[in-house]
Amino acid sequence: MKKYTNQGSKDTRSGFGAGMTELGRTNPKVVALCADLVGSLKIDTFIKENPERFFQVGIAEANMMGIAAGLTIGGYIPYTTTFANFSTGRVYDQIRQSIAYSDKNVKICASHAGLTLGEDGATHQILEDLGLMKMLPGMTVINPCDFNQTKAATIAIAEHEGPVYLRFGRPVVPNFTPEDQEFTIGKAVHLTEGSDVTIVATGHLVWQALLAAENLEKEGISAEVINIHTIKPLDTEAILKSVKKTGCVVTAEEHNYLGGLGESVARTLTTEYPAPQAFVATKDTFGESGTPEQLMEKYGLNNKAIEQAVKEVIKKKA
Repeated sequence: MKKYTNQGSKDTRSGFGAGMTELGRTNPKVVALCADLVGSLKIDTFIKENPERFFQVGIAEANMMGIAAGLTIGGYIPYTTTFANFSTGRVYDQIRQSIAYSDKNVKICASHAGLTLGEDGATHQILEDLGLMKMLPGMTVINPCDFNQTKAATIAIAEHEGPVYLRFGRPVVPNFTPEDQEFTIGKAVHLTEGSDVTIVATGHLVWQALLAAENLEKEGISAEVINIHTIKPLDTEAILKSVKKTGCVVTAEEHNYLGGLGESVARTLTTEYPAPQAFVATKDTFGESGTPEQLMEKYGLNNKAIEQAVKEVIKKKA
């Protein structure tokens, strides 16, 4: 099995900031809007180098979405920036009406997603955002796994015509994907080959899936790991090809199992190739205050949970 090395842990929000810096230097159509969280979104360099292309909206997220929609009419490519909870739940009506329904070229960029927001607690730890956004017609939904992939995704979505939801996080996590990677929207990335089980993971759970695969290999279980950075459109071809080989699948995500990646995979299997599936995700619950490590352990979002799910789902194979 191919081994992946942590090149130095970094936060994915800094990957977004690095991508914005590059876009500021290469794409004059890109503008940024923020709801009073510049430091948290790591866009200080973009603002310093492009002050005329930055709009500080203040704590008025709904207004930010409306302004962004309007900017597209002038040919700009607006990137809205705030926490994931405020980027989706707080402004869902504005996104639905002014951006998705109107098919505006707005990039909704959301930091501090999921349980790993940590000590801020349940009111800020949105675990429903992927479901909310993927249900909107025409919305592309992206959830990269590390610093390098977040930077690549940030740059790539500028070339995509249409609304995009880009999700990333606060904590420092392993950075293991190539620095010079080509990011293709809707194209899964095969990380390891396997024959006994398919592990389909997204975001922070991709590294945990790789750790699980290494441990499972020591027990004689061959796991194929697929990085699904794009939740919508889903690379169903890659998933089906793998599951037809392995016969079962585990999905892993830092999100509610209702409405997330796992549900999209389950729909694909139900309609195309029925096979046993296990879900590693939060189970219809809110989060709570704690360190990211404590919360991922308590809610079963780590390599140990993936390993257990693999062993259980393999027993269900025909």
